[in-house]
Amino acid sequence: MQPGDITLVKGLPSNLDAERFVLGSILLDDSAFIAVAGMLSAADFSLETHRRIFGRMTDLNARGEKIDRVTLANELMKHGQLESCGGLTYVVSLDEGLPQLSNLDSYVRIVRDKSILRRIILTSQKLIERCTMGEDEPDEILASAEEELLKLGEARAREALISPRQIIDEYDGGLNAFLDPSKRIQGLSTGFTKFDEKTGGLHPGELIILAGRPAMGKTALALNIATHIALKNGKTVAIFSLEMSSESLLTRMLCASARVDSQKFRAGYLNQDERRLLAAKAQEFTQAPIYIDDTANTNLMDIHAKLRRLNAEHGLGLAVVDYLQLMGGRGKFENRVQEVSALSRGLKLMSKELRIPILVVSQLSRAPETRQGDHRPQLSDLRESGSIEQDADIVAFIFREEVYKPDRADLRGLADLMIAKQRNGPTGIIKLVFLHALTKFENAAADLEESEEAPFE
Repeated sequence: MQPGDITLVKGLPSNLDAERFVLGSILLDDSAFIAVAGMLSAADFSLETHRRIFGRMTDLNARGEKIDRVTLANELMKHGQLESCGGLTYVVSLDEGLPQLSNLDSYVRIVRDKSILRRIILTSQKLIERCTMGEDEPDEILASAEEELLKLGEARAREALISPRQIIDEYDGGLNAFLDPSKRIQGLSTGFTKFDEKTGGLHPGELIILAGRPAMGKTALALNIATHIALKNGKTVAIFSLEMSSESLLTRMLCASARVDSQKFRAGYLNQDERRLLAAKAQEFTQAPIYIDDTANTNLMDIHAKLRRLNAEHGLGLAVVDYLQLMGGRGKFENRVQEVSALSRGLKLMSKELRIPILVVSQLSRAPETRQGDHRPQLSDLRESGSIEQDADIVAFIFREEVYKPDRADLRGLADLMIAKQRNGPTGIIKLVFLHALTKFENAAADLEESEEAPFE
């Protein structure tokens, strides 16, 4: 049984007259095909006959040929589909008794709306079958349901290409506001002055990769940025930790913010002033828009579903994932490189869809250790996937030379934040200070603040 027949037998939503009017409008004036093709595909037609006819119209247009009764009938005949589409009689009847062409947009909208309703019904039926079979975990089915319905929403929200004039006309404040730098959308401040100057802050839709070797302070720096954005900017921050527990993360953020030695906190050796500082900060954190998820085996779909819910309920300013290589991909992959590539691409698409910056912590390969003399990381050191570099808008490395030279007292606490790639700005090296007792990074003193202007190598 053909898909179109199934639609009719099951009584799924459809409007055959609207479909026929769309096809007939194209036969009367084939210039209308471009407008229709931008909104509909062959799969949007409920009747298999109409799917085939629209498909052949697409072929004619692709070859630059005119679409009319004769060319369409000939194209159907070449593919052996003319008789299955009702013969020449049906093709000729498509444009008979057609209302005014000015209604074409309405016909297209009706066809598209019915198509969306059918897809919702079919998706729901598949979910019911999965729930009835009980072969998958409930959380997995729920995440899959949200993902499928989101795709349907994206299909409905698909928009046409727009011109520069439309972009400026729709910009809040018009041309003057569009050209005024002070009224442009500003990125979120990270709290690190030189980094903000080079990047303009973290912008919606950006994927930021923060990478480094173990013990360099990747998690500490990511938490410092998340805390600043939540406490100082008042933006909602979601933190996904695949390595540390939520209690450990909160302890780190509290001690760093209150400037209390984290080791003394864990050991229980705190004086009265330190307890007072921690209590005050703890009260501040209870009111802060910070949400932590420490699920160990989380995957891209889980993160996507949780972020969508959080965004709908509270709005969202930043998402942090710690760290990329601990995430698992869904589906089958030939190797880990393909899996990590799919994860990085998925995170980039997620940042664009939710219109938030996503800060992802990533491990580096062991290559820096094997280099003689200079252990500074390079883009080629990104572990398991070159697509991480391709998908990211910003790639930054955190590097502390003292890790390799512990005997050098002059290197104690010095750190480099190396912007190795920036899609919309310069690269360079930014000097920071690492406070070991607080597991906290801070801006360097004035004499260390000058960042290198030469491109990062």
